Amino acid sequence: MKYSFIIPVYNRPDEVDELLQSMTRQTLTDFEVIVVEDGSVRDCKNVCDSYAGRLDLHYHMKENSGPGQSRNYGAERARGEYLIILDSDVVLPDGYLQSVDDELKARPADAFGGPDCAHPSFTPTQKAISYSMTSFFTTGGIRGGKKKMDKFYPRSFNMGIRRDVYMALGGFSRMRFGEDIDFSIRIFKAGHACRLFPGAWVWHKRRTDFRKFFRQVYNSGIARINLYKKYPESLKIVHLMPAAFTAGTALLIVLAAVMCQPLWLAPIVLYALMILADSSIHNRSLRIGLLSVAAAFVQLTGYGLGFFNAWWKRCVRGGNEFSAFDKTFYK
Repeated sequence: MKYSFIIPVYNRPDEVDELLQSMTRQTLTDFEVIVVEDGSVRDCKNVCDSYAGRLDLHYHMKENSGPGQSRNYGAERARGEYLIILDSDVVLPDGYLQSVDDELKARPADAFGGPDCAHPSFTPTQKAISYSMTSFFTTGGIRGGKKKMDKFYPRSFNMGIRRDVYMALGGFSRMRFGEDIDFSIRIFKAGHACRLFPGAWVWHKRRTDFRKFFRQVYNSGIARINLYKKYPESLKIVHLMPAAFTAGTALLIVLAAVMCQPLWLAPIVLYALMILADSSIHNRSLRIGLLSVAAAFVQLTGYGLGFFNAWWKRCVRGGNEFSAFDKTFYK
């Protein structure tokens, strides 16, 4: 067997059903599916059982330990030459695995990953969040798979790796957040080849409201400092930009209030208008454009606040690794 899909899941049977349904439509069928239930209250066993005969599917239930350790649990039981890690909230286009296979035949890679995008059926908020996470004006387009920095670091919502490389590296660490970047860094440090597969994209629901989105990006900001403490060379200028945006926005608001001069808010307004115009055109919807403005500010300030919090506690006060919202990781 060439490919093993590994899917950790927590209380999301409906999402798993959508993902598995998309797997039954793959044009390349040389794969197995390993679903690892991470201590869920609402499990997806009945959903998985309903695919008997349609997919080579193996369902496992374990105590809650977070997605990283659940992926390791699945990897230990996989038979494929390549492991493909997916989040439960993605859906695959019909040619996803064929695109992966074509890329590997054209030029082998030890590890790889692909971009994500919004499905037409997603809610306006989900589309706005997807825009914010992939736009050139928020992430430089890096997360969208159109551009990248000096290296491409696969993310766990859509990551592939040779099984022997995965096992040799010991899989994902016990980091609760940023564990996929930690794993990608270790892949490079071990001298393995890693590539972006632009055609191997997925539909990714991400978070369904801005409160949940804030929790996600806040923890991402914390994770960046935790990663910096482990790998100082991993911190790039681009990682400082959300913190600079957060500090700059706060400063402009204070100056406008103290000096009673609204013109100080002009850079903020101009940035919001730029996001509004670009997203409205991209999504062909003024409503999504307006929601994208909110999503962009939530993303950048949430990440920035998490970054500052971790910098103060770890770099200034010398504290140990930590994260926030642990109990609501999957929510």
